[in-house]
Amino acid sequence: MMRKDRRNFIIKATAGAAGIGLTSQLNAMSAKSYSKIIGANDRIRVALQGLGRRFPAYKDAIADKNNNIELTYLCDVMKSQRERAAAMFAEVTSDKPKLENDIRKVINDKKVDAIFMATPDHWHAPGACMAMQAGKHVYLEKPCSHNPREGELLVAYQKKYDKVVQMGNQQRSSPQSQEIIKDIHDGIIGDVYQAIAFYTSRRGAVPHQTPASPPEGLDWELFQGPAPRRPYTDNTWDYNWHWYGWNYGTAETGNNATHELDIARWALQVKYPERVEVNAGKYQYKDDGWEMYDTMEATFKFSGNKVIKWDGQSRNGYYKFGAGRGTIIYGSEGSVFIDREGYKLYSLKGELIRENLSSGTEAGTALGGGGDMSTMHTKNFFDAIRGKAALTSPIDEGAISQMLTHYANIAYRIDDAYEVDENTGRIYNREAMKLWSRTYEPGWEIKSV
Repeated sequence: MMRKDRRNFIIKATAGAAGIGLTSQLNAMSAKSYSKIIGANDRIRVALQGLGRRFPAYKDAIADKNNNIELTYLCDVMKSQRERAAAMFAEVTSDKPKLENDIRKVINDKKVDAIFMATPDHWHAPGACMAMQAGKHVYLEKPCSHNPREGELLVAYQKKYDKVVQMGNQQRSSPQSQEIIKDIHDGIIGDVYQAIAFYTSRRGAVPHQTPASPPEGLDWELFQGPAPRRPYTDNTWDYNWHWYGWNYGTAETGNNATHELDIARWALQVKYPERVEVNAGKYQYKDDGWEMYDTMEATFKFSGNKVIKWDGQSRNGYYKFGAGRGTIIYGSEGSVFIDREGYKLYSLKGELIRENLSSGTEAGTALGGGGDMSTMHTKNFFDAIRGKAALTSPIDEGAISQMLTHYANIAYRIDDAYEVDENTGRIYNREAMKLWSRTYEPGWEIKSV
């Protein structure tokens, strides 16, 4: 077969395949929906954008010969990270990926079929939209968006360009989570009415930002990308951008709550809340460089008298719920504890009725390098591209879950509760709506489609 025809064998999944309803038990459709898709055995050429803490999560799925993947690019704005990633992949694959610092060059390469976006938060949606417009499928890490408007644009781009877009909330691919969510939807704990999602960490003090020259090998201009320009400050690029204001990060709620809030919403079968209330502040290491809250309690009230609560403790290591992270689902006839390890089903009397725990390697609060769930999630992405499976976390579902984190951050930033249109997701509060989008560096705005 001639090369110009090769891409015809990696046919995009339909927009309808990604648009899975909220009432779906497993958030997945039958593979029969893809019966007309050809090229199931054709090689998929992938590029990785962002080579920090998260990229090793894709290694096993990419290296697995059964998935028939060619790694074509390793892209990062930091030279040392490109070299580190190349050395790691050299141990597991014979591919010779090009090392590149500019994602635009990767996107413009017509031989690339799919891109993994594992950059800092502010790059996720702009990079994904650029990739879709160029004909690429996208594996998009959480948070899928930096602000609510970007979530809307991601869904619009996916529908227009008809690409496979998997959000990286990998717990959707957990067999244990899928099993118990189906049981919850089938009434195993009666009428569900509340979920508590939580995260506890022991992050220490963060240095204050001080003016500095960018470290050797860092393209600071490209790091900023869509964000407004500012001088470099020491210790910013590697991880602390999460806590240094809103230019690049989405605080701990966007950084971690995404996962558990997604499970909560999935279990309760809700969409947008009617009201959002937040109590948050900086309570630990009060004089350090951390610029936003480190502790947050958020309440999302939905129609039908359903409630989701978020309890986030970034720098206080007390396990008030007996674990570092997870989601508790309450129903009229019992309750369920769900985390990355599996689930435990309890009666109204608190008696353990059933449990299903994974022997896998991806549980708890240490997520960076991935594990079994990330491997399954990545394989699901490849299978969806080939038409062999439906996505477990399509972007139109993921974007709704991500909105809960944006609602919480906005309530914190305006220091006020507010009401939401449960059908459209729009906020009624004018001050809150000023934060619906962000200011972009001129020329880097995401265009409407």
